[in-house]
Amino acid sequence: MNISATRSYRQAARALATAATGERILDAAVGLFWAQPGGIVLEDVARAAGVTVQTVLRRFGSKDGLFEAAATRERDTVVAQRGTAPVGDASAAVSVLLDHYERYGERVLRLLAEEVRSPTLRAITDSGRTVHRQWCAQVFAPALSALGDTDRDRRLAQLVAVCDVYTWKLLRHDAGLGRRQTEIALVELLEPLLE
Repeated sequence: MNISATRSYRQAARALATAATGERILDAAVGLFWAQPGGIVLEDVARAAGVTVQTVLRRFGSKDGLFEAAATRERDTVVAQRGTAPVGDASAAVSVLLDHYERYGERVLRLLAEEVRSPTLRAITDSGRTVHRQWCAQVFAPALSALGDTDRDRRLAQLVAVCDVYTWKLLRHDAGLGRRQTEIALVELLEPLLE
């Protein structure tokens, strides 16, 4: 038996188990976070993940470290999902955007309502605003590229507002539009801005 190969196998298995534990902890933290933004207790996270508080601290260093890792992972997931929107195609971009809002919109609205309570929550929402603005700048780049700086800034602000989660809420929930009608309404709002 090759001792080196056995040791390498055990190290690889241990690394996989450690990574899986980290993901379980992040899953637990995210689940609890959406249930009670800002009110997460490490003991609850550990219990939900099936580990000890010491394991959580050993893996993430602190409650803030856990929040940061969870927020980063979730932001990366959103960026990847939204990144599937083709540049210059408003209809396809809106479809991708609504996929996101249909899954996360209610949660994001609750988070925005709570952001004033905590600098940590505010940092998460600020990061989300940055991601949203960058997404709009990328997806609608063809319509922005010919504009001067002042006009471009104004137009980008308009596109960000039309594509905002609050606009989705106004159309989807307050006005009672179905998803397809919400898509049509958003595209109709965007078209004059993209000419």
